[in-house]
Amino acid sequence: MAILDIFKRSQPAEAGASAPKPKWAPVRAAMRMFDASKQDRLTGDWLAHPVTAEWLIRMHQRVLVARAREQAVNNDYARAFIRMCRQNIVGPKGVMMQAQSRDDAGKLDTLANQAIESAWTKWGHRNHCDVAGVQSWRSIQAGAVVSAAKDGEFMLRKIFGADAGPFGFALQVLDPQRCHPQFDQYDLPDGRFIRAGIEFNKYGKPVAYHFTVAKESDAFYNYSYAGLHYHRIPAEEIIHGFVPDMVGQKRGLPWMATGLFRMKQLVGFENAAIVNARIGASKMGVIQWKEGRGPDLDDEELETFEMNAEPGEFPVLPEGAELHEWNPQYPSGEFATFNKAMLRGIAAGFGVLYNNLANDLEHVNFSSIRQGTLDEREHWKEMQEWLIEALIQPVFEAWLPRALLGGHITVKGRPLKAERIDRYSMVSWQPRRWAWIDPRADVDAAVVAKNNLLLSPGQIIREQGRDPSDVWREIASDIEEMRSAGIPDDFIKAAILDKNLQATVQAQAMQPKGTE
Repeated sequence: MAILDIFKRSQPAEAGASAPKPKWAPVRAAMRMFDASKQDRLTGDWLAHPVTAEWLIRMHQRVLVARAREQAVNNDYARAFIRMCRQNIVGPKGVMMQAQSRDDAGKLDTLANQAIESAWTKWGHRNHCDVAGVQSWRSIQAGAVVSAAKDGEFMLRKIFGADAGPFGFALQVLDPQRCHPQFDQYDLPDGRFIRAGIEFNKYGKPVAYHFTVAKESDAFYNYSYAGLHYHRIPAEEIIHGFVPDMVGQKRGLPWMATGLFRMKQLVGFENAAIVNARIGASKMGVIQWKEGRGPDLDDEELETFEMNAEPGEFPVLPEGAELHEWNPQYPSGEFATFNKAMLRGIAAGFGVLYNNLANDLEHVNFSSIRQGTLDEREHWKEMQEWLIEALIQPVFEAWLPRALLGGHITVKGRPLKAERIDRYSMVSWQPRRWAWIDPRADVDAAVVAKNNLLLSPGQIIREQGRDPSDVWREIASDIEEMRSAGIPDDFIKAAILDKNLQATVQAQAMQPKGTE
């Protein structure tokens, strides 16, 4: 081809042939599908680029924690939410342990289980479980939940050896903010790196936590970064719990994060309404002098001229002065409606029932409050399982070997054998449960389910937050005490059976001896 051929006009296509055209119809249809993905003047301030979890933590975690802590001190609804978390996730007794070890025949080893539970309870005293001797095991659980609600996470250090008390194991409560969320280092040996104060290996597994210390002599391993010194603690010694919301998230965000802005604005709104209401309740007005009747005031007097508002005060005006009343009408009827709407949004973000958060039971009926309460309890159950996985089980797995090797778990004066640790590590955890909303109807339903083999007696007892073994031992003890007091067995049976069997037992007891 000659070089000038490139400037020749291409020949027209043969008749009947048409060049392929791009199919824009599907593209235009796809562009109209999601309103939320449109980029126009109405969505110009809406984020359109995904942000990684690491950048969210680095940019926002420290500020969110500071503001959540401030609201927890000054905001009534924030304190109510924290109290609800503590009461419903941990409860008055904490998460209870139920040992489930079995003997060689496959039956529950009652003596061993009682010994394990007894030693666990003893370790839970504040002088044993807390290296500082301040908090009990239940208090540590509650503190972990409160820390997660305010800070988004909790951190504990496992302490071993002579400094850890008679069991050789205790916990040290740490402030998560001492592990600086903006402390990063790259290109460490062996592919390690530090993100948000946590050191990871090349596979992303935590290998150490870096905590700030007051001065270099306070720690063995120290790192200097931006004027701060860091104490390097192996990850095996740290219990770090948080609820991950995104893939790759390495630190937690406060549970109150979504409601913080709204709570802050609501408090400002309420404060302004309170001040305005106080002013409106006081006698207020403007004094205006008639033309030519007012006193001559210099500049200094004009700057300092003021009138105080006091309830029930009626000032006497001098001659020539007129009082023009000023009566602010706000707040009026819209205050309660607006307040309720804001609190409903806050409660939705917190995952709790509005009526419980706002302490508002106005205009509710039994069915609506029952359904809302049941939904909220499912949320609390989910958080209880999170606490067991993040805190309770790791602590038990660290405690059991030391308790066995130290001879703290004994049956009839003899310690359990440490080589059977796999058998003794079989436990179940019983979080707190709640009373029935309609006790009579719920009890009747549970009895029907049990009689139809849909529920076991033990499951019904566990739903009430009790250990079935404890309940049955209490029943057996009560029966023995009643027999010792001379109460006939017929009356004892009538006391513990349902009403239909009670009538049968009483009828049999009334029959003369030797008759059917």
